[in-house]
Amino acid sequence: MKPWGALALIALATTTALPAHADPPPPASEPTPKKQVPDYDGRGPEPKTPGDAALWVPRVILSPLYLVTEYGIREPLALAIPAAERADLPRKVYNFFTFGPEHKAGIVPVGLIDFDFNPSVGVYAFWHDAFAKGNDWSVHTEAWPTDWYAVSLKEGVRLDDQRTLLFHFFGAHRPDRVFYGLGPQSLQSNQSRFTEALTEESATLDWTYARQSHLEMTMGLRSESIGPGHYGSDPSLEQKAATGAFAVPYGYDGRYTAEFNRVVASYDTRKPWPASGSGARVEAKAEQGSDLISSSGWIRYGASASGFLDLDQHQRVVSLSAATQFADPLGDRPIPFTELASLGGDGPMRGYFIRRMVDRSSAAAALHYVWPIGPWLGGNLEAAVGNVFAEHLQGFRPGLLRFSGDVGITTVGVSDYPIEAFFGVGSETFEHGGQIDSIRVTLSVNHGF
Repeated sequence: MKPWGALALIALATTTALPAHADPPPPASEPTPKKQVPDYDGRGPEPKTPGDAALWVPRVILSPLYLVTEYGIREPLALAIPAAERADLPRKVYNFFTFGPEHKAGIVPVGLIDFDFNPSVGVYAFWHDAFAKGNDWSVHTEAWPTDWYAVSLKEGVRLDDQRTLLFHFFGAHRPDRVFYGLGPQSLQSNQSRFTEALTEESATLDWTYARQSHLEMTMGLRSESIGPGHYGSDPSLEQKAATGAFAVPYGYDGRYTAEFNRVVASYDTRKPWPASGSGARVEAKAEQGSDLISSSGWIRYGASASGFLDLDQHQRVVSLSAATQFADPLGDRPIPFTELASLGGDGPMRGYFIRRMVDRSSAAAALHYVWPIGPWLGGNLEAAVGNVFAEHLQGFRPGLLRFSGDVGITTVGVSDYPIEAFFGVGSETFEHGGQIDSIRVTLSVNHGF
C-alpha cells in the first residue's frame, strides 16, 4: 500500500468514529475573580485624614525634588541594600570600625567639605562604659594643612536614666572665618577673613524629662584670640575695613578670657524617633560671660518656638518655627563681635555661612519639611526669613529681612555618626532687591566644628 493510502484510511477511520451530531469543545473557562480580603476586625477601611489631603500640596510643589530622591537615591538603595545584606556587608563594616564583644568602642573616619572654606579630615573615637558602667568617652579631631585644626574631648557620666554629667574640652584654630560688617545691611561683596583661635573647658548637667525635654546647666571658661585671616583671594578683615566697607569690630586683633554660665531649658511634647513627629517645642536659653582681663561682661539670651505636624504618621513632617536672640553688655565696654547675636551656619538661616549676619539682636522664622528617603536616611527642605538688628530689635522692618533656603539629605536616628549633604542659598535684604548672592554647599561626616 502506498503511504498516501495509509494516511487516507486513518483519516476515514477518524471521521467515522465521531458522531455526526458531536458538539465542538467548550470554550476555556473565565479566570476566577480575586477574592477580597475579609474585614476581620470589622473597622472598615482606614479613613482619610486632613494630612493625607494636605500631603498632595508639597508633593506637587516638590515633584522635581521627589523625582531626584525617588529615582536617584531611593531606587538605587532598593537595589544596593539587599545586595549588601546578602554579602553580609553591613555586619562586616560595623565589625571593622567597632571593637569589643558588645561593640561599645570604635574609631571611624570623619570629614567636612564646606565650599569656600578649607576642608578637613579626621577621626572620631568613642568608648561607652569606659572603665565603669555609665562612663562614656569620645574624641573628635579634624585638621587641614593650612593652619586649620580642631579637637573635642568629652566624658559623659550617666548618673541615672535622666541625668548626665558632661565634661568637655574644645579647641580650634581657623584662619578662614568670614566677616561682612555689623548690622542688617552688610553686603556679600564685603566678604573678608579673620583667624579665630578658641579653647573652651566646660561642665554640663543635662537632665532629660517629659519625653524629649531637656534642662542643661553649664559653667566653663572660654579663651579666644582674633587676628588677620586668609582664604583664596579674599582680603583680611583689617584690609577690607581700610577700604571703608565697614568699621573694625570691637574684639578684633585682641584676646579675651571669660568665665561663662549657661542655662538652656526646653519643653518638647514629641516622643523620640521613630514615633509620630507631631507636637510642639519651646526653648529658652541665657548665657552670662565675664572677661577676666578687662572686667567687662555680657549676657546673651533668646527663645524659640516650633510646631510640628506629621502629615501621614510616617515621619513626613512640616514645621513652623520662630526664634530670637539678644546680646547686652554688662558694663561700659562693648561686646566682642564673636559673642554677639548671629545668623547662619548650623543655626537659623542655614543658607548662609556661619556668622554671616552679626549684631546685638536677631530674629528669624522658618518653614521646614522633612521626609523619609530610605533606611536611616531623610530629606530636609527649609525656607526662612530673618536678619540681625540693633539692640532689642531696634530698627526692625520687613524690608530688612533676608531669605534663606536649603535642601539636604541626612541620616536619621543616628546620633553618634551623622552624615549630611545640603545645598543652600541666601539673599540680600528685600529692600535691596532680595537677589540671591550667597551659595553654600556642604558635605559632612560627624561635623561638629
